[in-house]
Amino acid sequence: MRVLIIGAGIAGPTLAYWLQRFGHEVTLVEHAPRLREGGYVVDFWGAGFDVADRMEIVPRLMDEGYVVREAREVSSSGRRIAHFDPRHVIGISGGRFVTIGRSDLSRAVYDAADGNMETLFRDTVTALNDDGDRVHVEFQHAAPREFDLVVGADGLHSRVRKLVFGPDAAFERYLGITVAAFDVAGYRPRDELVAVMHTEVGDQVLRLALHDDATMFCFMFRYDGDVPQDDVAAQQDLLRRRMRGVGWEVPTILEQMPQARTFYLDRASQIRMPSWSRGRIALIGDAAAAPSLLAGQGSALAMIEAYILAHELHEAHGDHQAAFAGYERRLAQLVRGKQDAATRLGAAFAPRNHLQLLLRNTIVGLMAIPPIANMAMGRSLVDPIHLPPVPVG
Repeated sequence: MRVLIIGAGIAGPTLAYWLQRFGHEVTLVEHAPRLREGGYVVDFWGAGFDVADRMEIVPRLMDEGYVVREAREVSSSGRRIAHFDPRHVIGISGGRFVTIGRSDLSRAVYDAADGNMETLFRDTVTALNDDGDRVHVEFQHAAPREFDLVVGADGLHSRVRKLVFGPDAAFERYLGITVAAFDVAGYRPRDELVAVMHTEVGDQVLRLALHDDATMFCFMFRYDGDVPQDDVAAQQDLLRRRMRGVGWEVPTILEQMPQARTFYLDRASQIRMPSWSRGRIALIGDAAAAPSLLAGQGSALAMIEAYILAHELHEAHGDHQAAFAGYERRLAQLVRGKQDAATRLGAAFAPRNHLQLLLRNTIVGLMAIPPIANMAMGRSLVDPIHLPPVPVG
């Protein structure tokens, strides 16, 4: 089959990899001029890690990523008030866990898929017409073409979802928290392999030392106003205004923001839809079921979804309706569980009041005791899914 995939983040290239492996012809379209850089880091483990292992990219991920050995909460003065080993919280054994830049993960997946795949950068779809036998596609720049299937892997603000299913407002659930991330070179102090956090009522700041003397900062804060889109200056102004008065290293960090190599800011939202497909068009990754950044496993979930969808299409022998139904049936429980867990985690990142802050810091301190960590977080960190084996032939 000829399959068009819109979006070269993580879900799209992962799907492209597996579809090519199963003999399909893939075209990948990405609105950006190149693969995106920067952004935030993700903790990567579980079934998503297993998919990466089957793609043989784990050695690269381990080389480019970080095995964080301590999560440390500090006071406004920088004094350590709680700490734990993230690997013990997650219950990882055998080294199957890595913290990695989302853009680094995306590039590793794309490089694995970039064999005979056609990629169109600086373009996107403007119209999709499914006549039952094929999908007629119009592009912003390229000439119109026809495909057997179209898959939207174009993120939280999916253009494919808008064209086929309706406006964002029908499916997006804002969780009341906005997330910003940027990285700069040469920042001091550096704490290698330590995620340093400072949390106040309504917000949290995280600092993580990266390779090549870079440091990433991630801000999570409660915010009810409009979030500027595609305007970095306005986004940075919003971050300055919102974080004014926050203690610890925040004033110094914000002074470094004009030197940021990359910058990201967006709402922490979920996408909840009754179905992820319509006719010959389907959605995947954040476009279909974003769990929000608070879930912490959106990238791994995107890779799981891509593998399952490709597997179902292969097993259905061209029956896309059966494949799409199987894709949703296999993943519904996993996705809803991740989304429900994320809605409960807001207070861990941005407590609403001093009581929530006190409770949150107490729990963080107890995370150093593995049984308590498992009681507090274990259920939400398990992937209740069995990946089907890679088809032979």
